[in-house]
Amino acid sequence: MALPSSGVRFRRVLAHFPAELSLAFAYGSGVFRQAGDSAGPGENNMLDFVFAVDDAVTWHMMNLTKNRSHYSFLKVLGPKQINSVQNYGAGIYYNTLVPCNGRMIKYGVISTDTLIDDLLHWKTLYVAGRLQKPVKILTQNENSKLQAALVSNLKSAVTAAFLMLPESFSEEDLYMQIAGLSYTGDFRMIVGEDRSKVQNIVEPNVPHFQKLYSNILQDCPQVVYKHHLGRLEIKVQKVNLHN
Repeated sequence: MALPSSGVRFRRVLAHFPAELSLAFAYGSGVFRQAGDSAGPGENNMLDFVFAVDDAVTWHMMNLTKNRSHYSFLKVLGPKQINSVQNYGAGIYYNTLVPCNGRMIKYGVISTDTLIDDLLHWKTLYVAGRLQKPVKILTQNENSKLQAALVSNLKSAVTAAFLMLPESFSEEDLYMQIAGLSYTGDFRMIVGEDRSKVQNIVEPNVPHFQKLYSNILQDCPQVVYKHHLGRLEIKVQKVNLHN
């Protein structure tokens, strides 16, 4: 379940940053309760954010003016070099261990185009994978390409999960497969991370997964969605061997 009054708190965090965001969301155990979380209800957990921006160089320039202390030594190199570093790997630049409104936060900055590319093609699945699980959307502009890519990412996650499930399965089984997609092949799941992490994410948050995926499942021609039973069945096409 989501933490109480979290929306207002997170939007207050946004007030500390340049407003030119195509998408901003909060995610992780500071937003949604996780089973077995040693930090209790999440009040002591770091708050995690991702900011998507159309012009990363300009955004970093404005953020350096407002929040220079957030950056590492890279701040002396300026926004163009920060953007160059951002373009490596998953295309996202994080500032972490930032005190804000009495909490510790970290925030990642990604260009809108890089985000759309990851959502559509799963180039790294780094941010696309986070958006396959419940997140708290704080602001989103009217970029139709971004909105279409967000929906496409969810539909692709459902299709990929179907391929790994039997003909009949529960909603929780589906959400476990979806939540596990971005951890497949992640070395941290072998060394360091709690191996029950996916289960801990899904079990307390099934209603949030339902909110994210129910319309897609209801409209999906590949499956019979028995919402009242919490079960799904893959439609198996019969092959006529006499043709």
